[in-house]
Amino acid sequence: MQDIAAKISDSELEVLEVLWEAEEALPIAPIRKRLEERRGWDSSTIKTLLRRLCEKGAVEARRRESFYYRPVLNREDYQRWSTRSLIQRVYRGSAKDLVASLVRGDQLTDQDLDELRALLDREGSHG
Repeated sequence: MQDIAAKISDSELEVLEVLWEAEEALPIAPIRKRLEERRGWDSSTIKTLLRRLCEKGAVEARRRESFYYRPVLNREDYQRWSTRSLIQRVYRGSAKDLVASLVRGDQLTDQDLDELRALLDREGSHG
């Protein structure tokens, strides 16, 4: 899945977001409606993006009365790949530097920090 995630463009990611939010296979009409509302894209752009996603193996199209599209690449796998890629490219492989940047940049609320502390305590007790 990492190979697939690496090939996803920003526009294709927006199509995937619609499919992930739906949590079920969708025909093109509701996909088109959501992307026209969000992005103002025309039908041919949306069809092109869906075709590309299918060619890359990120989306599957199954024919019923019309084509129904569902993501093969799940959100969690894409997020994991994106995070690793960001850490490698921007933080020279240091996840600690990423977290420090978030803390110093006031990107995390007190509640976020409390939840992270609890997660670290929980995960640390397994090691």
